Amino acid sequence: MALDFETAIMKLSEIASALDATLENGDPETEITGVAGIEEAVPGQITFVANSKYAATAKTTSASAVIVPQDFPAISTGMLRSKNPYLAFARAINLFYQAPRYGAGIHPTAVIAPTAKIGANTHVAAYVVIDDDVEIGDDAVLLPHVVIYRGVRIGKNFFAHAHAVVREHCRLGNNVILQNGVIVGCDGFGFARDDQHWEKITQSGPAVLEDNIEVQANSCIDRASVGETRIAGGAKIDNLVQVGHGSAVGENTLLCAQVGLAGSTVIGKNVILAGQVGVAGHCNVGDGVIVTAQSGTHGDIPPGSMVSGSPAFDHKQWLRAVGIFNKLPELAKAVRNLAARQPSDVGSGKKDT
Repeated sequence: MALDFETAIMKLSEIASALDATLENGDPETEITGVAGIEEAVPGQITFVANSKYAATAKTTSASAVIVPQDFPAISTGMLRSKNPYLAFARAINLFYQAPRYGAGIHPTAVIAPTAKIGANTHVAAYVVIDDDVEIGDDAVLLPHVVIYRGVRIGKNFFAHAHAVVREHCRLGNNVILQNGVIVGCDGFGFARDDQHWEKITQSGPAVLEDNIEVQANSCIDRASVGETRIAGGAKIDNLVQVGHGSAVGENTLLCAQVGLAGSTVIGKNVILAGQVGVAGHCNVGDGVIVTAQSGTHGDIPPGSMVSGSPAFDHKQWLRAVGIFNKLPELAKAVRNLAARQPSDVGSGKKDT
Protein backbone atom coordinates (compact mmCIF):
# COMPACT_ATOMS: atom_id res chain seq x y z
CA MET A 1 0.00 0.00 0.00
CA ALA A 2 3.07 2.27 -0.09
CA LEU A 3 3.23 5.38 -2.25
CA ASP A 4 5.97 5.60 -4.87
CA PHE A 5 7.53 8.85 -6.12
CA GLU A 6 10.18 9.15 -8.82
CA THR A 7 12.42 12.00 -9.92
CA ALA A 8 13.54 12.06 -13.55
CA ILE A 9 16.58 13.68 -15.13
CA MET A 10 16.66 13.81 -18.93
CA LYS A 11 18.96 15.28 -21.53
CA LEU A 12 17.56 18.00 -23.75
CA SER A 13 18.00 15.79 -26.82
CA GLU A 14 15.95 13.05 -25.16
CA ILE A 15 13.16 15.48 -24.37
CA ALA A 16 13.12 16.74 -27.97
CA SER A 17 12.76 13.18 -29.21
CA ALA A 18 10.03 12.32 -26.69
CA LEU A 19 8.04 15.43 -27.63
CA ASP A 20 8.62 15.11 -31.39
CA ALA A 21 10.13 18.60 -31.29
CA THR A 22 13.10 20.11 -33.11
CA LEU A 23 15.96 21.28 -30.90
CA GLU A 24 17.53 24.59 -31.88
CA ASN A 25 20.38 26.51 -30.18
CA GLY A 26 20.43 24.40 -27.04
CA ASP A 27 23.14 21.92 -26.02
CA PRO A 28 21.71 18.41 -26.58
CA GLU A 29 23.61 17.17 -23.51
CA THR A 30 22.03 19.70 -21.12
CA GLU A 31 20.38 17.91 -18.21
CA ILE A 32 16.80 18.89 -17.45
CA THR A 33 15.23 18.15 -14.08
CA GLY A 34 11.74 19.59 -14.49
CA VAL A 35 9.34 22.10 -16.01
CA ALA A 36 8.13 25.50 -14.82
CA GLY A 37 6.34 28.67 -15.88
CA ILE A 38 8.31 31.04 -18.07
CA GLU A 39 8.88 33.59 -15.30
CA GLU A 40 9.65 31.08 -12.55
CA ALA A 41 11.90 28.69 -14.50
CA VAL A 42 15.55 28.33 -13.51
CA PRO A 43 18.53 26.71 -15.24
CA GLY A 44 17.92 22.99 -15.58
CA GLN A 45 14.21 23.46 -16.33
CA ILE A 46 12.20 23.90 -19.52
CA THR A 47 9.20 26.16 -20.10
CA PHE A 48 6.92 27.03 -23.01
CA VAL A 49 5.54 29.91 -25.08
CA ALA A 50 2.47 29.36 -27.22
CA ASN A 51 2.18 32.85 -28.72
CA SER A 52 4.72 35.15 -30.39
CA LYS A 53 3.52 38.13 -28.31
CA TYR A 54 5.45 36.60 -25.41
CA ALA A 55 8.72 36.71 -27.35
CA ALA A 56 10.15 39.38 -25.04
CA THR A 57 9.52 37.23 -21.97
CA ALA A 58 11.12 34.25 -23.69
CA LYS A 59 14.29 36.30 -24.19
CA THR A 60 14.64 36.92 -20.45
CA THR A 61 13.70 33.54 -19.03
CA SER A 62 16.30 31.64 -17.01
CA ALA A 63 15.07 28.30 -18.33
CA SER A 64 17.53 26.08 -20.16
CA ALA A 65 15.09 25.68 -23.04
CA VAL A 66 11.72 26.96 -24.23
CA ILE A 67 9.07 24.99 -26.10
CA VAL A 68 7.89 27.32 -28.88
CA PRO A 69 5.77 27.26 -32.07
CA GLN A 70 7.53 26.38 -35.28
CA ASP A 71 7.39 29.97 -36.54
CA PHE A 72 8.56 31.57 -33.29
CA PRO A 73 11.35 34.17 -33.77
CA ALA A 74 14.84 32.97 -32.86
CA ILE A 75 16.15 33.61 -29.34
CA SER A 76 19.51 32.82 -27.74
CA THR A 77 17.98 30.34 -25.29
CA GLY A 78 17.60 26.76 -26.44
CA MET A 79 14.34 26.19 -28.31
CA LEU A 80 12.22 23.11 -28.82
CA ARG A 81 10.11 23.91 -31.86
CA SER A 82 6.75 22.12 -31.85
CA LYS A 83 3.57 22.08 -33.93
CA ASN A 84 1.57 22.32 -30.70
CA PRO A 85 3.70 23.84 -27.93
CA TYR A 86 0.97 23.76 -25.30
CA LEU A 87 0.37 20.05 -25.86
CA ALA A 88 4.11 19.44 -25.91
CA PHE A 89 4.46 21.24 -22.58
CA ALA A 90 1.66 19.13 -21.11
CA ARG A 91 3.48 15.99 -22.21
CA ALA A 92 6.76 17.34 -20.87
CA ILE A 93 5.20 17.53 -17.41
CA ASN A 94 4.46 13.81 -17.66
CA LEU A 95 8.14 13.14 -18.35
CA PHE A 96 9.08 14.49 -14.94
CA TYR A 97 6.12 14.31 -12.60
CA GLN A 98 5.14 10.89 -11.39
CA ALA A 99 1.79 10.82 -9.64
CA PRO A 100 1.54 8.68 -6.49
CA ARG A 101 1.27 5.00 -7.25
CA TYR A 102 -0.99 2.79 -5.20
CA GLY A 103 -0.19 -0.86 -4.74
CA ALA A 104 -2.85 -3.53 -4.98
CA GLY A 105 -4.63 -4.33 -1.74
CA ILE A 106 -7.69 -3.75 0.39
CA HIS A 107 -7.50 -1.66 3.56
CA PRO A 108 -8.94 -3.43 6.62
CA THR A 109 -11.45 -0.62 7.21
CA ALA A 110 -12.99 -0.96 3.72
CA VAL A 111 -16.44 -2.53 3.56
CA ILE A 112 -16.99 -4.71 0.50
CA ALA A 113 -20.17 -6.73 0.00
CA PRO A 114 -19.67 -10.47 -0.53
CA THR A 115 -21.39 -10.31 -3.91
CA ALA A 116 -19.13 -7.53 -5.26
CA LYS A 117 -16.55 -8.50 -7.89
CA ILE A 118 -13.29 -6.55 -7.81
CA GLY A 119 -10.72 -6.89 -10.60
CA ALA A 120 -7.04 -7.72 -10.29
CA ASN A 121 -4.46 -5.20 -9.08
CA THR A 122 -7.06 -3.00 -7.44
CA HIS A 123 -6.30 -0.60 -4.60
CA VAL A 124 -9.13 -0.10 -2.11
CA ALA A 125 -8.24 2.52 0.51
CA ALA A 126 -9.54 3.21 4.01
CA TYR A 127 -13.29 3.49 4.61
CA VAL A 128 -14.29 2.68 1.04
CA VAL A 129 -17.76 1.13 0.77
CA ILE A 130 -18.70 -1.16 -2.13
CA ASP A 131 -22.28 -2.45 -2.11
CA ASP A 132 -23.87 -5.66 -3.41
CA ASP A 133 -23.73 -6.75 -7.04
CA VAL A 134 -20.98 -4.30 -8.00
CA GLU A 135 -18.44 -5.16 -10.69
CA ILE A 136 -15.16 -3.22 -11.03
CA GLY A 137 -12.51 -4.02 -13.64
CA ASP A 138 -8.78 -4.51 -13.24
CA ASP A 139 -6.29 -1.89 -12.06
CA ALA A 140 -8.77 0.33 -10.23
CA VAL A 141 -7.85 2.81 -7.50
CA LEU A 142 -10.48 3.80 -4.94
CA LEU A 143 -9.18 6.34 -2.43
CA PRO A 144 -10.60 6.95 1.07
CA HIS A 145 -14.34 7.30 1.58
CA VAL A 146 -15.32 6.41 -1.99
CA VAL A 147 -18.79 4.88 -2.06
CA ILE A 148 -20.07 2.59 -4.82
CA TYR A 149 -23.80 1.80 -4.59
CA ARG A 150 -25.29 -1.55 -5.51
CA GLY A 151 -25.57 -2.78 -9.07
CA VAL A 152 -22.85 -0.52 -10.46
CA ARG A 153 -20.71 -1.67 -13.38
CA ILE A 154 -17.25 -0.10 -13.86
CA GLY A 155 -14.58 -0.93 -16.46
CA LYS A 156 -10.79 -1.11 -16.23
CA ASN A 157 -8.40 1.55 -14.92
CA PHE A 158 -11.03 3.31 -12.83
CA PHE A 159 -9.61 6.03 -10.56
CA ALA A 160 -11.84 7.54 -7.87
CA HIS A 161 -10.44 10.23 -5.62
CA ALA A 162 -11.57 10.65 -2.03
CA HIS A 163 -15.31 11.10 -1.39
CA ALA A 164 -16.41 10.30 -4.95
CA VAL A 165 -19.77 8.51 -5.13
CA VAL A 166 -21.29 6.33 -7.84
CA ARG A 167 -24.99 5.70 -7.26
CA GLU A 168 -27.08 2.58 -7.90
CA HIS A 169 -27.01 0.82 -11.27
CA CYS A 170 -24.83 3.42 -12.98
CA ARG A 171 -22.39 2.24 -15.63
CA LEU A 172 -18.86 3.52 -16.19
CA GLY A 173 -16.51 2.49 -18.99
CA ASN A 174 -12.75 2.09 -19.08
CA ASN A 175 -10.28 4.79 -18.00
CA VAL A 176 -12.77 6.89 -16.07
CA ILE A 177 -11.42 9.39 -13.52
CA LEU A 178 -13.61 10.89 -10.81
CA GLN A 179 -12.03 13.72 -8.84
CA ASN A 180 -12.86 14.53 -5.22
CA GLY A 181 -16.53 14.86 -4.33
CA VAL A 182 -17.95 13.84 -7.71
CA ILE A 183 -21.40 12.27 -7.61
CA VAL A 184 -22.46 10.14 -10.55
CA GLY A 185 -26.13 9.22 -10.60
CA CYS A 186 -27.53 11.54 -7.95
CA ASP A 187 -31.27 12.12 -8.20
CA GLY A 188 -32.43 14.42 -10.96
CA PHE A 189 -34.45 17.49 -9.95
CA GLY A 190 -37.89 16.16 -10.83
CA PHE A 191 -41.12 17.19 -9.04
CA ALA A 192 -44.76 17.26 -10.13
CA ARG A 193 -47.22 19.82 -8.77
CA ASP A 194 -50.17 18.51 -6.79
CA ASP A 195 -52.33 21.41 -5.64
CA GLN A 196 -50.28 23.00 -2.85
CA HIS A 197 -47.20 20.78 -2.79
CA TRP A 198 -44.56 19.20 -4.98
CA GLU A 199 -44.48 15.42 -5.37
CA LYS A 200 -41.10 13.85 -6.10
CA ILE A 201 -40.72 12.03 -9.42
CA THR A 202 -38.72 8.84 -8.91
CA GLN A 203 -35.41 9.00 -10.76
CA SER A 204 -35.20 5.44 -12.03
CA GLY A 205 -32.72 5.69 -14.90
CA PRO A 206 -28.94 5.38 -14.46
CA ALA A 207 -26.13 7.71 -15.46
CA VAL A 208 -23.80 6.18 -18.04
CA LEU A 209 -20.21 7.33 -18.57
CA GLU A 210 -18.39 5.86 -21.55
CA ASP A 211 -14.61 5.39 -21.92
CA ASN A 212 -11.85 7.95 -21.29
CA ILE A 213 -13.91 10.44 -19.30
CA GLU A 214 -12.72 12.69 -16.49
CA VAL A 215 -15.11 14.43 -14.12
CA GLN A 216 -13.48 17.00 -11.87
CA ALA A 217 -14.15 18.00 -8.29
CA ASN A 218 -17.65 18.43 -6.87
CA SER A 219 -19.51 17.95 -10.14
CA CYS A 220 -22.85 16.16 -10.27
CA ILE A 221 -24.26 14.02 -13.07
CA ASP A 222 -27.93 13.36 -12.36
CA ARG A 223 -29.65 10.07 -13.02
CA ALA A 224 -32.74 10.14 -15.25
CA SER A 225 -36.39 9.82 -14.32
CA VAL A 226 -36.71 7.34 -17.20
CA GLY A 227 -34.13 6.29 -19.75
CA GLU A 228 -30.60 7.39 -18.93
CA THR A 229 -28.18 10.28 -18.64
CA ARG A 230 -25.19 9.61 -20.92
CA ILE A 231 -21.72 11.14 -21.18
CA ALA A 232 -20.00 9.98 -24.38
CA GLY A 233 -16.38 8.89 -24.66
CA GLY A 234 -13.58 11.40 -24.26
CA ALA A 235 -15.72 14.11 -22.66
CA LYS A 236 -14.10 16.21 -19.93
CA ILE A 237 -16.16 17.83 -17.19
CA ASP A 238 -14.66 20.59 -15.03
CA ASN A 239 -15.28 21.44 -11.36
CA LEU A 240 -18.76 22.33 -10.10
CA VAL A 241 -20.63 21.29 -13.24
CA GLN A 242 -24.27 20.19 -13.13
CA VAL A 243 -25.56 17.74 -15.76
CA GLY A 244 -29.33 17.50 -15.49
CA HIS A 245 -31.38 14.32 -15.63
CA GLY A 246 -31.82 12.66 -19.00
CA SER A 247 -29.17 14.81 -20.69
CA ALA A 248 -26.69 13.57 -23.28
CA VAL A 249 -23.17 14.94 -23.76
CA GLY A 250 -21.31 14.09 -26.98
CA GLU A 251 -17.84 12.74 -27.60
CA ASN A 252 -14.82 14.88 -26.73
CA THR A 253 -16.95 17.73 -25.43
CA LEU A 254 -15.65 20.11 -22.75
CA LEU A 255 -17.92 21.41 -20.00
CA CYS A 256 -15.97 24.08 -18.14
CA ALA A 257 -16.39 25.15 -14.52
CA GLN A 258 -19.90 25.92 -13.25
CA VAL A 259 -21.66 24.93 -16.47
CA GLY A 260 -25.26 23.93 -15.86
CA LEU A 261 -27.31 21.69 -18.15
CA ALA A 262 -31.02 21.53 -17.43
CA GLY A 263 -32.86 18.24 -17.89
CA SER A 264 -33.06 16.52 -21.28
CA THR A 265 -30.36 18.71 -22.82
CA VAL A 266 -28.53 17.23 -25.82
CA ILE A 267 -24.95 18.42 -26.40
CA GLY A 268 -23.14 17.35 -29.57
CA LYS A 269 -19.59 16.23 -30.24
CA ASN A 270 -16.53 18.46 -29.79
CA VAL A 271 -18.54 21.20 -28.12
CA ILE A 272 -16.97 23.71 -25.72
CA LEU A 273 -19.19 25.28 -23.08
CA ALA A 274 -17.05 27.85 -21.28
CA GLY A 275 -17.33 28.75 -17.60
CA GLN A 276 -20.78 29.40 -16.12
CA VAL A 277 -22.69 28.66 -19.33
CA GLY A 278 -26.30 27.70 -18.72
CA VAL A 279 -28.31 25.59 -21.15
CA ALA A 280 -32.10 25.52 -20.89
CA GLY A 281 -33.88 22.18 -20.77
CA HIS A 282 -34.77 20.22 -23.92
CA CYS A 283 -32.29 22.23 -26.03
CA ASN A 284 -30.07 20.72 -28.70
CA VAL A 285 -26.54 22.08 -29.07
CA GLY A 286 -24.97 20.95 -32.35
CA ASP A 287 -21.55 19.45 -33.00
CA GLY A 288 -18.58 21.79 -32.75
CA VAL A 289 -20.46 24.62 -31.05
CA ILE A 290 -18.60 27.08 -28.80
CA VAL A 291 -20.56 28.96 -26.15
CA THR A 292 -18.53 31.67 -24.44
CA ALA A 293 -18.37 32.26 -20.69
CA GLN A 294 -21.48 33.24 -18.72
CA SER A 295 -23.75 32.84 -21.73
CA GLY A 296 -27.24 31.39 -21.47
CA THR A 297 -28.89 29.43 -24.26
CA HIS A 298 -32.63 29.58 -24.82
CA GLY A 299 -33.07 27.32 -27.84
CA ASP A 300 -31.32 24.97 -30.24
CA ILE A 301 -27.89 25.98 -31.58
CA PRO A 302 -26.85 24.86 -35.09
CA PRO A 303 -23.62 22.87 -35.52
CA GLY A 304 -20.43 24.88 -35.84
CA SER A 305 -21.84 28.04 -34.26
CA MET A 306 -20.08 30.33 -31.81
CA VAL A 307 -22.51 32.18 -29.56
CA SER A 308 -22.33 34.62 -26.66
CA GLY A 309 -24.61 36.52 -24.32
CA SER A 310 -27.77 35.80 -22.41
CA PRO A 311 -29.84 34.89 -24.27
CA ALA A 312 -27.00 33.69 -26.48
CA PHE A 313 -26.74 34.70 -30.14
CA ASP A 314 -24.05 34.88 -32.83
CA HIS A 315 -20.72 35.78 -31.26
CA LYS A 316 -19.68 38.39 -33.87
CA GLN A 317 -23.03 40.10 -33.63
CA TRP A 318 -22.72 40.00 -29.84
CA LEU A 319 -19.34 41.74 -30.04
CA ARG A 320 -20.88 44.51 -32.13
CA ALA A 321 -23.77 44.79 -29.68
CA VAL A 322 -21.40 45.08 -26.72
CA GLY A 323 -19.51 47.83 -28.55
CA ILE A 324 -22.76 49.74 -29.01
CA PHE A 325 -23.74 49.15 -25.39
CA ASN A 326 -20.81 51.29 -24.23
CA LYS A 327 -22.10 54.14 -26.40
CA LEU A 328 -25.69 53.99 -25.15
CA PRO A 329 -25.41 57.15 -22.99
CA GLU A 330 -24.28 59.17 -26.04
CA LEU A 331 -26.99 57.64 -28.22
CA ALA A 332 -29.64 58.34 -25.57
CA LYS A 333 -28.55 61.97 -25.39
CA ALA A 334 -28.75 62.29 -29.18
CA VAL A 335 -32.27 60.82 -29.16
CA ARG A 336 -33.36 63.27 -26.44
CA ASN A 337 -31.95 66.17 -28.41
CA LEU A 338 -33.76 65.00 -31.52
CA ALA A 339 -37.03 64.61 -29.63
CA ALA A 340 -36.70 68.13 -28.20
CA ARG A 341 -36.62 69.73 -31.65
CA GLN A 342 -39.68 71.62 -32.88
CA PRO A 343 -41.60 69.71 -35.56
CA SER A 344 -40.80 72.48 -38.06
CA ASP A 345 -37.10 72.00 -37.37
CA VAL A 346 -37.03 68.29 -38.14
CA GLY A 347 -35.56 67.80 -41.59
CA SER A 348 -34.97 71.53 -42.06
CA GLY A 349 -31.23 71.23 -41.78
CA LYS A 350 -31.04 73.44 -38.69
CA LYS A 351 -28.27 72.50 -36.28
CA ASP A 352 -28.71 71.89 -32.57
CA THR A 353 -27.54 74.71 -30.32
